[in-house]
Amino acid sequence: MSSLKKIKIIKPDDWHLHLRDGKILKKVLKYTQIFYQRAIIMPNLKNPIVNCKKAIAYKRSIINASKLNTKFEPLMTCYLTKETSLQELQYGFLKKIFIGAKLYPNQSTTNSKTGITKISEIFHILELMQKIKMPLLIHGEESNFNIDIYDREAIFIEKTLVPLRKLFPELKIILEHITTKEAVSYIEENNSLYLAGTITPHHLMFNRNNMFINGIQPNLYCLPILKRKIHQNALRKAISNGSTRFFLGSDSAPHLHKNKINVVGCAGIFNAPSSLLCYITIFEKMKALKHFESFCSKNGPNFYNIPINKESITLIKKPHKIIKKVNIEKDFIMPFLSGETVNWSIVK
Repeated sequence: MSSLKKIKIIKPDDWHLHLRDGKILKKVLKYTQIFYQRAIIMPNLKNPIVNCKKAIAYKRSIINASKLNTKFEPLMTCYLTKETSLQELQYGFLKKIFIGAKLYPNQSTTNSKTGITKISEIFHILELMQKIKMPLLIHGEESNFNIDIYDREAIFIEKTLVPLRKLFPELKIILEHITTKEAVSYIEENNSLYLAGTITPHHLMFNRNNMFINGIQPNLYCLPILKRKIHQNALRKAISNGSTRFFLGSDSAPHLHKNKINVVGCAGIFNAPSSLLCYITIFEKMKALKHFESFCSKNGPNFYNIPINKESITLIKKPHKIIKKVNIEKDFIMPFLSGETVNWSIVK
């Protein structure tokens, strides 16, 4: 299969996406819609999506921002705080306003100042979520700044996730944007119906060396941060072995250029214009194209217990140049692989 020139797959979904709001939302949405039928929308706006009313309003603004004639469906999530109302959460999930709830450890990433400081604060919420079978999406890093930034994911698994899953063994958990061999091993060894992980294109394509080639590369700064090559290789192996416990989550996260190169640079990589083309590049490199459709289009819906898409898309072995920038008034957003050429294109 590695010599394929053309591949047709069920239209994929993106199980981890930041769209922001306002002017940025209106400019970036179309890049996701080209490739993906549905996307799980992250709730960490400056004003986080903490209840049904905000989720409904945000979903409407996403649908209204659409310039393409597609059936794109935003899947909304609730930003968990210790004040989250059980009644609100249950209502939101049963009425299909929320597909799941998102756990951000306090100060672990963009707009997580109101995240969870101590996991025990939300045990009552997790108990309900387990009961109603509501998925928990986790930014799996310890937010203690005394812990080395490269170790925060592995320590989170050991210190927080392992005990948590003993308390709530049937809570559906998605460990998002995994970056380490420890995360891969934990998901593979447990091989549970209640545990999965998403993997980003940038963590598959690059390792931490890439952030420092020809000087510091602020556009490659993301959280969780790029790790050593040994971890990058573990992620590549995970997608190559056909496990149904891993699926596509781009973690595309747009920031204005001025905020990326600021004294306090924002974490996040905007990869929506190239994410699917990056994934197929890696699958081809790993001689794993036979698992590509499952990773992109089947494993996610099966884990979340929603129907697999009926539409399909075709990718062709033909050079495609990634756009250099997306203009936002007087500023711009720099996409992942800006101006570079990849070997695959979408047939429109």
